[in-house]
Amino acid sequence: MKKRVALLGIYHESNTFVERATDYDDFKNSHLLEGQAILAEYRDAYHEIGGMMAGLSCEEIELVPVYFAEATPGGTVAAGCYQQLLAEMMEALERAGELDGVSVAVHGAGVSDDFPDMDGHWLQMLRQRVGAAIPIVGTLDPHANVSQLMIDSTDALIAYRTNPHIDQRETGMKAGALMKRILLENRVVEQQLVALPLAISIEQQHTAAEPCASLYALAREIEAEEQIDCLSILLGFPYADVPEMGMSLVIVSTNGEGAALNAADRIIAHISAHIEAFVGRKRSVEEIVSTVGAAEKPVLLLDMGDNIGGGSLGDSTCLLDSLEAYGHSNACICLCNPAALAVAQMHPPGHRFHLSLKGSHGHNRDEPYEVSVISKHDGRFEEQNPRHGGQRHFDMGKVVVLKTALGNIIVLSSLRVPPFSSQQLSAFGIVPDDCDYIVAKGVNAPIAAFGHICKTVVQVNTPGATQADMTQFIYKNRRKPLFPFEETLG
Repeated sequence: MKKRVALLGIYHESNTFVERATDYDDFKNSHLLEGQAILAEYRDAYHEIGGMMAGLSCEEIELVPVYFAEATPGGTVAAGCYQQLLAEMMEALERAGELDGVSVAVHGAGVSDDFPDMDGHWLQMLRQRVGAAIPIVGTLDPHANVSQLMIDSTDALIAYRTNPHIDQRETGMKAGALMKRILLENRVVEQQLVALPLAISIEQQHTAAEPCASLYALAREIEAEEQIDCLSILLGFPYADVPEMGMSLVIVSTNGEGAALNAADRIIAHISAHIEAFVGRKRSVEEIVSTVGAAEKPVLLLDMGDNIGGGSLGDSTCLLDSLEAYGHSNACICLCNPAALAVAQMHPPGHRFHLSLKGSHGHNRDEPYEVSVISKHDGRFEEQNPRHGGQRHFDMGKVVVLKTALGNIIVLSSLRVPPFSSQQLSAFGIVPDDCDYIVAKGVNAPIAAFGHICKTVVQVNTPGATQADMTQFIYKNRRKPLFPFEETLG
């Protein structure tokens, strides 16, 4: 008889410094799927769910898609929203019947109003529902703030190894293959969490560059030498004021506790020897924009303080304002501003008018922009290649493309979509290669989408709910001591 493996998850990266809560409509506007709809959405996607499907594919296993809810990163998940999602998932799980295993897609940085460790809570509820004997194996985003409850509630969790996240499908395949070994070969695995005494500055988390490149190379050496099945580095998500915030290791092994402790010691020693590199140097808007004219074009300007992938609202004109003030033209920026969009929609293509782009915070100029409408669009587009996030289908809602009097392009949308695909521009008639400047609301993720297009990539220390300097936020719940808040390393 085939082994029946359920597939499910509640997935969110929650920024507790964003005032607007994430509600049920945010999940409906992103991904809220049950049953076969999950397989249809992710079968060919570069997402961990597509990888799980491939990794579990064999004659001896029946995959049972149950429930998957995911929303664009944002504020804390409202209590009522989370309870509704959890109830829907458990009801769908009940309808799934008898199971032999559960594959889970977990972000690891979910926070709800009533459960700060949201991922730990739903995994615990899942464990209580299926029982101790049923293996639960899944994936983590490397920006997870991992709790002991998450580890205690699962058999194995494996994190992606890249940021930008372009190995999500591969990671899902690893998780699926491990589940097969557990079910079909009676493989027994142990999982351990090691919380490290530091939080890594967000702009230093690009895994293909230093300081992370050598850190991840060391992890692969340790895996081989210690015979560890999987050593996952969790870089952490600094925009969540929870006790688990910070870096950690998750070690899946059959080789005992000694291997885990030795791995942690070696990782800490490496970081301590290079600690200043993990802090990084923040470059201001003034410093960048005043000199960027001499850079090789196109230039990718990474708006770190308004990083949609970290939960910001994506409506800051901080960089656009500065570019215009310095006389730079031929720039392109995406802004999510439903109020401004509603006004822009009333004007026909070619019409010139004044439009206020003031958003939800104080990082926009007071004066309206003189703009003209270039085109109007339905905001749906697709990405066919492996990009950060692994998603294939995107929806920006309603879109109006505008041009300022100085010649800069604004893609105005009603829904927030992170800059995970260059199709966010080209689907609406904009040729990214022809731009001098592309402003992307992100830190490292947009590099996967635009890095092959842009000759110059610059991270800009803009203000906002995802500003790069985490020490500027007021934390009430983080663990202590924790570098860079306290001198624990170096």
